[in-house]
Amino acid sequence: MALEQTFAIIKPDAIKAGNSGKIITMAEDAGFEILRLQKGQLSPELAELFYDEHKERPFFKELVEFISSGPIAIMALQKENAVADWRKLMGATNPAEADEGTIRKQFASSIGQNAVHGSDSAESAQRELALFFAEPAPAESPVE
Repeated sequence: MALEQTFAIIKPDAIKAGNSGKIITMAEDAGFEILRLQKGQLSPELAELFYDEHKERPFFKELVEFISSGPIAIMALQKENAVADWRKLMGATNPAEADEGTIRKQFASSIGQNAVHGSDSAESAQRELALFFAEPAPAESPVE
C-alpha cells in the first residue's frame, strides 16, 4: 500500500487546555509521520474558505467563530491509509460516542469543541493541504 497524506488541525479548545503535545504524541505513536506542523491563528476569512462546504448549514457561523477564536496547530500527516487511520484515532465527533483511547474521548468537551479536525476523504485532504501548505510556500503564511 502506498503512503497517503492527510490534513489535521488541533483546535483552539485543545491548544488552550494544553493538550497539543499529547495529541502530537498520539499521532506519532500511531505511526504518522508529521511532514509539516505550524501553529498560528486563522483569520475569519480563511476559516470561511476552509468551511466553505458548510456555508449553507445553520452551524456555519459557529464553526467559523470557533476555529478562528484562538491558536490552532495544523499538520500534514503521512502514513499508509492516513485519512482513515487519522479519523479512527480522532474518534467520533461526539466525544460521548467516541471509542476509548481516541483523541476526542480523551480531550474533547462537546460536539462543537471536539479538539481536532481530520480530512474526511483523500480529495478533501488534497484540498485542505493545498489551502494551508501551498508549494512553494507563500511569501506570507496562511496562518496569522
